[in-house]
Amino acid sequence: MVNSKTIGTMISLPSSNEMYQALLAKDSHYEGIFIVGVRTTGIFCRPTCSARKPKRQNVEFFSDVGTALKNGYRACKICRPTKAFGENPEWLVPLLKEVDLEPEKKWRDFELQKLGYSPSRIRRFFKKKHGITFQAYLRMSRINRAFLKIKEGDSITSAAYSHGYESLSGFSETYKNMTGFSPGVNGDLITMNRISTPLGPVMLGVTNEGLCLLEFTDRKMLETQISNLKKRLNAEMVTGKHPMIDQVREQLDQYFEGKRKDFDLPLVVPGTDFQLKAWNALIEIPYGVTRSYKQQSSVVGNVKAVRAVARANGENRISIIIPCHRIIGSDGSIVGYGGGIHRKQWLLKHEFENQ
Repeated sequence: MVNSKTIGTMISLPSSNEMYQALLAKDSHYEGIFIVGVRTTGIFCRPTCSARKPKRQNVEFFSDVGTALKNGYRACKICRPTKAFGENPEWLVPLLKEVDLEPEKKWRDFELQKLGYSPSRIRRFFKKKHGITFQAYLRMSRINRAFLKIKEGDSITSAAYSHGYESLSGFSETYKNMTGFSPGVNGDLITMNRISTPLGPVMLGVTNEGLCLLEFTDRKMLETQISNLKKRLNAEMVTGKHPMIDQVREQLDQYFEGKRKDFDLPLVVPGTDFQLKAWNALIEIPYGVTRSYKQQSSVVGNVKAVRAVARANGENRISIIIPCHRIIGSDGSIVGYGGGIHRKQWLLKHEFENQ
């Protein structure tokens, strides 16, 4: 195993040229990795800021917000670098609170306008964050709550009328269109949502049994992961709320604040026998400790299975909690992470500093 002192010394900021190119590209992989200070304006921004890009000679880079503030910079009002990347904007928060209070309400455009909201602005936000319209998000949320009630023993009729549906036929049709099966028929739902982290938004999926998906939203393999998960669980996905999502969010917040080293969440991880061995071995790696792929293959029981271990790590669908970021190269190099190498660097440094 590589000791924590080695981890602390081998992790550093990317090169200035690499960070500047990431700034020009607004590359979300670098969220949480660096902050850029613009000398000509005295403002500091996140890598994904949409403001006009400064010239190379007019910027300097920092590892965090605190360092930028100590150097006399103030936060950009466009990208709000002191806020978690991907969180809900302040203008939308009051509406989301109203939605929570009246979950069965359909919120037509004229009702939104009466409250001072622009329906088109809300649609654009939900399309960008969730990939669906606000109304589709509400429909999915209602169907998801109805599904949970039916699973708990409520009648289909009760579930339909208590969630704002005016007819059983309308409820059944919507339910089947969204879930792929009729109310009361065997099948499962994966409730999806996005939550904010210091390293960017993550896609989160849960069933009634536990957490089954936790991936950064810009991961290239995310669609494949979702497709495989649906097949393995014989489930469909809906966007909405679930008590388990709140538990995951709370524990992730504690982790990123340096207050949690171990997670206490039920996990749903369908896979082959070898994948399950590899993922269980990952969970056993202590906080702030790393193993090489070769060491991990030995733990799994086959020292020659280095490539198979690497593949299993790459197919891990639950980032951070199943800590594949703690696996490094035999020479101590930080390689192979679906969420991006710089996120892996950040996570290792975070754990090193909070042991």
